[in-house]
Amino acid sequence: MKKVLHWLRSFFFRSPTEPWWKQAIPYLVLGLLTVFVILVVTEGWDYTNSTNFCGTTCHTMPPQYHTNLQSPHARVTCVECHLGRAPLPAQIERKIVDGWITFSSLVSGSYEFPIIAKNMRPANEACETCHYPQKFSDDSMRQLIRFAEDKANTPTYTYLILKTGGGSERQGLGKGIHWHIENEVVYLALDVEQQQIPYMWVKNQDGSVTEYLDIENNFDLSLITEENLHRMDCITCHNRTSHEVKPPEEAVDQLLANQIISTEIPEIRRTAVEVLSREYVSQDHALKGIAVLTEYYKKYYPDFYEQNKNLVDTAITVLQETFKNSVFRTQEFDWNTHPNNIGHENSPGCFRCHDGKHFNPKGEAVRLECNLCHSIPVVSAAADQVSRIEISRGNEPASHLNPNWIIVHRDLFDNTCATCHTVEDPGGASNTSFCSNSACHGKAWEQIGLDAPAIRKVLLEQLATLVPEPASDALVFNGAISAILKRACGTCHGQDGSGGLNLITYEGILKGGLGGPAIIPGDDINSLILTKTTDGTHFSQFTEEDLQKIKTWILNGAPENGPK
Repeated sequence: MKKVLHWLRSFFFRSPTEPWWKQAIPYLVLGLLTVFVILVVTEGWDYTNSTNFCGTTCHTMPPQYHTNLQSPHARVTCVECHLGRAPLPAQIERKIVDGWITFSSLVSGSYEFPIIAKNMRPANEACETCHYPQKFSDDSMRQLIRFAEDKANTPTYTYLILKTGGGSERQGLGKGIHWHIENEVVYLALDVEQQQIPYMWVKNQDGSVTEYLDIENNFDLSLITEENLHRMDCITCHNRTSHEVKPPEEAVDQLLANQIISTEIPEIRRTAVEVLSREYVSQDHALKGIAVLTEYYKKYYPDFYEQNKNLVDTAITVLQETFKNSVFRTQEFDWNTHPNNIGHENSPGCFRCHDGKHFNPKGEAVRLECNLCHSIPVVSAAADQVSRIEISRGNEPASHLNPNWIIVHRDLFDNTCATCHTVEDPGGASNTSFCSNSACHGKAWEQIGLDAPAIRKVLLEQLATLVPEPASDALVFNGAISAILKRACGTCHGQDGSGGLNLITYEGILKGGLGGPAIIPGDDINSLILTKTTDGTHFSQFTEEDLQKIKTWILNGAPENGPK
């Protein structure tokens, strides 16, 4: 040991009589050692921040690792979301704390499956370092392709416009889905996955607060504390962006839509969903179970299989790979494990709050209208050469502005709906009209309270205010005609109406608008109110019964009042 110390002393502290290049050697060695240490530490730090280290080395998390590699965030490291972007000292501190928790959990076996992230960094430290929330996002069209479980795997196409919104109300924006980020929304969740939300409040522009309570929950408001309230942010909805596992139906539809699995294989949509959805005791058992599709097609479609064996084999391989990346029995992880809060089909998602059951003290529900966040979906068949997507840009009738409109609209349906909508097969799912939309009807929306007893009690009191008072049958303006015009035209052509036309007063209808008088008493041929609504260009249309009443009224001289 003394010899080593003596050598080090003589190496680093050289005699001043030695040549300069020998005196420089210790400094060169120290410099190289410093560079080496910096490189090793930097490389080590970068590696411990990598997705590969987190998913395969630090702890065994194959579900999270594989789903991340297939997500939009495949190039975002785990630590950027779970530790957040912060100065180096803060990152080191967080890594030490999380590392100790991980190590102690592994040693003690105190972790539980499925793994649930309980200490995510807030969105402003993770999501918002890349996604600027004040940036306005334009609306965008989505096409969803679904396949039927028939021999031909018949496709249908659902189109909708997503009203992403964003920006600030100071810019005249701040609407759409991202309204929730521009405005302060605070909620109480009863579970770690935040699926049960009995209470929330919204801060209004004037600084006041409006509270909403789930009237079906019977939650005790006195139990609420500041600590268990959450402010709505990106992760409230985008909770599975990096680790989504699609249910078998959606996974197979996507594979078929992208032609990764051929739609020429008979019944492949049905059979693929069936083999993916079965309960398997192990992954090996699952791979063998999926492979039985070979026997199915040999038995039931022998000619097709003989000529297209490669298509079936490819489908089996793809389905096996899909299963391996979706189901992890050891970690108790599959498409049912974690709810996805984007949308509202497979999990409550938006319906956690927009369920028609959260009422404020005035009896107004958190709005449930489909077209708050997206246009009314349009479902088209494969044979349809044109899909007509409706985007509402006009005024809405007063009844539609009621916060509970979606829940009560079926109670108020009558022939007046045909003024603005096509109504063949109303409430059906035949897609033959606006009111027979299979994207809305024919489904069990279990997360919303359309039939909840407490809601019906509240709504029965409100229905009376939405039903118009019965009008006189007399064909005079202050009788049947006024009621027709208010109902069919008043939304757009009321006080200060579109085109300067007011059709809810007798003086207004005689005066007309920018195009001239709306009616010419005694002349139904040249009265604009009839020509404009029967030439196929006007949005709102009279029912045939109302049209005949207005014609008769005009031919009778368009009287304001009946005989005294």
